[in-house]
Amino acid sequence: MQHHHTENNAGTHETWLEREALAEAMIPLIGRLYRTNNVVTSIHGRSLINKSTMSILKAHRFARRITTEELLLEDTAPILRILADLDLGAAAIDIGRLRNAYDGAGDGRTLEEFVRAELADIVGQGGRDERTSTDVVLYGFGRIGRLVARLLIEKAGGGHGLRLRAVVVRRGSANDLTKRASLLRRDSVHGSFEGTIQVDEATNTITANGTRIQVIYSDDPATIDYTAYGISDALVVDNTGRWRDEEGLSQHLTSTGVAKVLLTAPGKGALKNIVHGINHATILDSDRIITAASCTTNAITPVLKAIHDRFGVVHGHVETVHSFTNDQNLIDNFHKGDRRGRSAALNMVLTETGAATAVAKALPELAGKLTGSSIRVPTPDVSIAILNLTLETGTTKEEVNTYLRGMSLHSGMRKQVDYIDSPEVVSTDFVGSRRAGIVDGLATIADGIHLVLYVWYDNEFGYSCQVVRVMEEMAAVHPPTYPAADADTSAGGSVHAG
Repeated sequence: MQHHHTENNAGTHETWLEREALAEAMIPLIGRLYRTNNVVTSIHGRSLINKSTMSILKAHRFARRITTEELLLEDTAPILRILADLDLGAAAIDIGRLRNAYDGAGDGRTLEEFVRAELADIVGQGGRDERTSTDVVLYGFGRIGRLVARLLIEKAGGGHGLRLRAVVVRRGSANDLTKRASLLRRDSVHGSFEGTIQVDEATNTITANGTRIQVIYSDDPATIDYTAYGISDALVVDNTGRWRDEEGLSQHLTSTGVAKVLLTAPGKGALKNIVHGINHATILDSDRIITAASCTTNAITPVLKAIHDRFGVVHGHVETVHSFTNDQNLIDNFHKGDRRGRSAALNMVLTETGAATAVAKALPELAGKLTGSSIRVPTPDVSIAILNLTLETGTTKEEVNTYLRGMSLHSGMRKQVDYIDSPEVVSTDFVGSRRAGIVDGLATIADGIHLVLYVWYDNEFGYSCQVVRVMEEMAAVHPPTYPAADADTSAGGSVHAG
């Protein structure tokens, strides 16, 4: 009996080693497609660019959530080899969905014939990329600014699309540049920067993985000549939060070399508050100033839309248990806001949130139907929103969970909504999530027309991913996506990989 058990273990280990070898062989193909052909590959939305052997294996394992069966490397490796031989033009290609499409076609074609036909528009294009490049300036380099920088550097590819050119900050010390680079390199929540960073004091530049970032020192958004640094028609991403209305943000537009402005906070007045996946199709080329709403608004609006579309929301209350933020005090001290002067590290702090009412800017059909409040708690990142809703149509826990799980996998909001039903997850498990919000299915409470949903969200990284998606819409820099995207359920917007 003991000998039989050992043989089974040996067989399992041997299989694992074979799978590791297949994954390792995929890495140079993934890299060559990315650098030579501007092709971004993914598996059911999980990017394969610059990923380790283990990450590639985990992406294949993740496929069980879509098809109930693990995706085999023996099925995807041949697709990558075919892609590498087709000398493709720029594209985002989901090889997991491409394999599913081939398995479901059943028309007798070989895999190569099927892939060639699916990608006919870009075969033999030799990396051709029809997209224009858009210069990006980060005005401010705080929590969101540095995470957006990491994402832009990660997506730099062949230099098309969004190009991070500069950051603007106020000089904090004589060795300011070195300190800024260090904050980009090391992060207590999100870990070390994946790659290399060099600092050039003579030119005031930081070079991260080949992306050269000009650091500009200024405290006046209206007087910078960006063209002096070779920057033109730039998209300025204001992540300082100092200006929230059109008048304040318009200061950026008076600087030479600026075309558009995006605020990484809720805007005031008539400014468009965009939640990607919900109302990004309303962005017009003529829009000069856009706001990306708040982390909480981005987390709850997609889930609320999904519920409202299926069951109808009569009214509800949103309670967020939110990690503390930089605007709170470490220890008790004066603060202009109520309660926020008390120590963030020692207290749960009851405060207001505008997220419930802000939902209506992206989803007008919920105007006046939601209230909200927030409790700041002593954790540095990841929050949870509790949606207590009264519905028009009753439902059950099983029905609503099945529906939301499906929305997370197959809908036009699958980049925004995630779903999990593990009984062991806690907040730190969601650090680095690229979705706007993650429904905790086991916590769902449904009793007829009364529904309570728990939605986790990385209020830093998940939100930053949403910001970048809005930036891509403003700059119109999406590559063609293969296979064709699912029918979109998000206000007519398109679905993009990556």
